[in-house]
Amino acid sequence: MGLLKGINFHGGFLVFVFLLFFIAMVKSVEGIGVNWGTQSTHPLPAATVVKMLKDNGIQNVKLFDADSTILKALGNSGIQVMVGIPNDMLNSLANSEKAAENWVSKNLSSHVANGVGVRYVAVGNEPFLATYNGSFLGTTFPALQNVQSAIAKVGLGNQVKVTIPLNADVYGSSSDKPSDGDFRSDIRDLMLEIIKFLSDNGAPFTVNIYPFISLHNDPNFPVDFAFFDGNSNSINDNGRIYQNVFDANHDTLVWALQKHGYGNMSIIVGEIGWPTDGDRSANLQYAQRFNQGFMTRFNAGTGTPMRPGTMEVYLFSLIDEDHKSIEPGNFERHWGLFYFDGTAKYQLNLGTTSSNALVPASSVSYLAQQWCVLSSSANLDDPQVVLSVSYACANGDCTRLGYGTSCESLDSRGNISYAFNSYYQINDQLESACKFPDGLSVVTNQDPSTGDCKFRIMIQLPSSSSNEGGNVGGVGHLEKPVGLILFVLVILFVIL
Repeated sequence: MGLLKGINFHGGFLVFVFLLFFIAMVKSVEGIGVNWGTQSTHPLPAATVVKMLKDNGIQNVKLFDADSTILKALGNSGIQVMVGIPNDMLNSLANSEKAAENWVSKNLSSHVANGVGVRYVAVGNEPFLATYNGSFLGTTFPALQNVQSAIAKVGLGNQVKVTIPLNADVYGSSSDKPSDGDFRSDIRDLMLEIIKFLSDNGAPFTVNIYPFISLHNDPNFPVDFAFFDGNSNSINDNGRIYQNVFDANHDTLVWALQKHGYGNMSIIVGEIGWPTDGDRSANLQYAQRFNQGFMTRFNAGTGTPMRPGTMEVYLFSLIDEDHKSIEPGNFERHWGLFYFDGTAKYQLNLGTTSSNALVPASSVSYLAQQWCVLSSSANLDDPQVVLSVSYACANGDCTRLGYGTSCESLDSRGNISYAFNSYYQINDQLESACKFPDGLSVVTNQDPSTGDCKFRIMIQLPSSSSNEGGNVGGVGHLEKPVGLILFVLVILFVIL
């Protein structure tokens, strides 16, 4: 009471309100976050997703762009937001302060004024990936500077911080020990410029860490070391014991920062998770094991050997995205905690709800209970089969077919049916989308799903397109790349 003595009711009330706001802010920062990606053919309505976030006690969300519909839906939700700027915008923002000011005016200040809790702006997304061959090396830092300047000009510099979500390939260790960590030699000078700028502006370093990728890329990688409950050989780094790759990877970054004078810099884990399909190591069991192991440690405030305590983390991802590029691998479309329709994939206790389980999306409407499948009279030797499946897979989603996937047990006819149905559903069950040449396809009311291999029915979009599904005839098929046709041949004739 001594600190409040002499404060009148009005002043005390304001202090009280401020303290409540501050406590809420701290709580939201410490709560678990998720990445909300939108590369889907049939996305859930933004309001439905926001309700799902709140129902699951998720307090922070990371977006990959500044979709106005999504930001409006997040208004006054109490959810803290990291708004993203795509890589293809970096060049214009780097070369024009006015462009940065226009972006901030349209995508930041206007939404903040309407109750959207924007806390970060993510300038680019993993722009220094080695696979980009330096495409964004000259534009990322200038864009970061211009966006920061524009944020400061509208008076939001203390409320909204800039950052760059970076892949963990921007640093590495010359040995297995995190203490030997440093930034990649080809970008070290640039990284140090960016880190100094972030530090000077009180902004965090954001890193995406994927133990799954370690396992996927290296056939000799010890499986247990990818998880948090394994019994693999540990790494002893001068008395610090590392029993999983996440801790080791994270602390390699800590050491790299410390070596250059930024040992106390705040770190955000912008992406971490495990896919559930499209690869032999991507399955429901591994995903549940990894994410639950991580959440148990997160809620306990375990941290890492170099950074014990609470962390700011965004799980990747909230919902599957069936329109993402599969160049890195078929698993790219299957990172969600939820399927495309908002149904939970597996039991996961986030520690945020009384039910200790994921809460699915509510009030989701589906298309009719019908599927497009291979006709029972179809001849597999028909040359149109390969061309038709090639077309269906190129314009649908066949990433759940193949070795090690949920549909690997399908025979050739089952694989063809899956491809046809995927195309049919993505095209909203249009009649023309199940008319492949030579009478190969037919619509059925009998669910062809078997075991873990589900033939999905799409959700209804708020306003259906009048698109007739395009050309599904023989001419269109001939335009498909040879590589895809070879993939289809494997599906048809190798997996029996």
